[in-house]
This record gives sequence, C-alpha cells and structure tokens, in this order.
Amino acid sequence: MESYDIVIVGGGMAGLAAALYAGWLGRSTLLLEREIVGGQIINAGRIENFPGFPEGVSGADLVARARTQALRFGAKTVYREVTGIEQAGKNWLVRAADAGYQAKAVIVASGGRRRALGVRGEREFEGKGVSHCATCDGALYAGRPVAVVGGGDTSLDEALFLTAFASEVTVVHRGESLEASATLARRAEADSKIVLLPASAVEEITGDSVVEAVRVRNLKTGADSLLPAGGVFICVGFEADTRFLSGVVRLDPQGHVEVDLSMQSSAPGIFAAGYARQKTAGQLASAAGDGVTAAVAAHRYLQARF
Repeated sequence: MESYDIVIVGGGMAGLAAALYAGWLGRSTLLLEREIVGGQIINAGRIENFPGFPEGVSGADLVARARTQALRFGAKTVYREVTGIEQAGKNWLVRAADAGYQAKAVIVASGGRRRALGVRGEREFEGKGVSHCATCDGALYAGRPVAVVGGGDTSLDEALFLTAFASEVTVVHRGESLEASATLARRAEADSKIVLLPASAVEEITGDSVVEAVRVRNLKTGADSLLPAGGVFICVGFEADTRFLSGVVRLDPQGHVEVDLSMQSSAPGIFAAGYARQKTAGQLASAAGDGVTAAVAAHRYLQARF
C-alpha cells in the first residue's frame, strides 16, 4: 500500500493549492481526483476576479498553471474516486474504488455535486437539451432561444456566454433580485439578448425527442407559462460532496465539514478546504486560500505529531 505524508481528496482549486503548498513544504503528497483536475472551473470561459489576472483568464488555463506548479513541487495525481476514510493507528487509510492509501494527514477538498432541479423532464432530456455547461454546448443552440435556471454568478456567466450563440437567453430565478455579483448583474441587465424572470421557477422541461420548452410558474401570482427553449442550462448550486466522511468527522446539516480557522476538522489530521468546508465564501480565490491554509496546518500537525 502506498503511503504519503498528505493525501488530498479533490482536484479543484482548493485541492490544487493544497497540493502545491504541501509539496513546496517538502511533504510527500498525493492528490486524488474522481473526474478531471480543475473541477467546476475547468469550463469557465473567462475568470475575472482571481488575483493576478487583470485581463481575466480561462478556467482551463488557470487550472493548467496551478497543476504545473503542484507537479513541479512533487505532488502526484491519481484519478480515483474516494469511497471512505478510516483510522489506521496514527495514520488514516483513504479508500478508493480499487485501492487504498495511507496518509499521516488528509485534506478534503472534494467540492460539490451539482444540485438538481428535481422537475419532470430534467433527467429524461439530459444531453438532449438539458445542460450544465455553456462553453461545452452553447454553440449547439445558435439562433435559438435558451433558458438558464438560477440567479447566481454561475448562471449569469453562462447566460452572458450564451448570448454569442442564442437568439434570446431567459434567466429564470426564484429570488426577487439576482444573487450574483453587482458586476455580472449590471452586464446581464444591460444585454439586449438577456431576459430576466425573477420570482419564477421552472416546473417542467418539455419536448418530444429533445427539449422544446420549459413550463415556468410565477411565484407571486401562481400563473404558469410555457417558454420556448431549445436548451436549458441548470445552474442552481452544489451540494457538498462529503458522503465518504459520514461518521468520521462532524458535518453540518448541509454536509459541509465543520472546521476551525486552520481548516482542522473534528478528527485530528483531517482538514477541509473550499466548498467541502463549513461557511465557505464560495469563491475561487477563497478556495485557493483555504487550500494553502490547510496545507500549512497539516504540515505543522505532522511536525508536532510525527
């Protein structure tokens, strides 16, 4: 069984920052990622609010740079989904689908899984008009109306990107006002191709073999309307991906790991960073900061204990 000083679960920005610093501090480091390094940001067309990039940077470019830095300092990457963590003497055993890894410390940076709307037609039309990635699928809807569900930063990023292809982009969101940052909200409100539908909820996604429309309910009046849409882009947030930690550390009711200011969980030697931890700011820069804090704290933990 392979053994490491620090095993990091999750390869998003929090995990990459943790891997970079753990390696830089001289610790043998393994980063485990179930899908693709970079996580949710890999498909971002342009990131404007990450320090050091005044003209913005694509998600793919930022991830490539961060991964190169982590590799430079010796971090190893393995693509496996973590299924559980258990104590093994002074160490921790990190279990994956077909392997196990011993770690003196673990940093959980597993991020989140996309939250589903839970409406009729959502599953049936997945890949047939229902999408979660405008940069992946936006060009498929050239000259056609589309809907974006959600009122946060991600939904407006998607909506603004889609204006390059779609004839009209309707943003359906439950709040009276947008939850997104003021900068993105101003851009969306000023774009003639974007229609905002506040206090509204998608009730059903309809069509024959592909998406043709969405049924929307006004939350104030209760009135239903059928909105023509060739595609529906769902951006309604994430659920903490921490199921493998059940019974190992304290989790809040939403599944986030409870941590102190050093990202230390209730279990000595297990740290959490980014969206996996309680009270996250939910921003890329803060995720990177969490990863650095967790790596430094894990390093100090190892100095004191081993």
